[in-house]
Amino acid sequence: MEKRRGFRKGGRKKAKKKKSEREKERERRERDEKRRRERERERDERERERERDRE
Repeated sequence: MEKRRGFRKGGRKKAKKKKSEREKERERRERDEKRRRERERERDERERERERDRE
């Protein structure tokens, strides 16, 4: 029998998350995504500035 994750050794099934928990998680993910995009944009702008200064 192939290994079925979570069922061997009496591992308990993961409980389904409540809607509020899912919402909070989604909002946190969106905030992180926004922050990461902002940082990438700033880094790109700095790199462009450096390129301009080099010329």
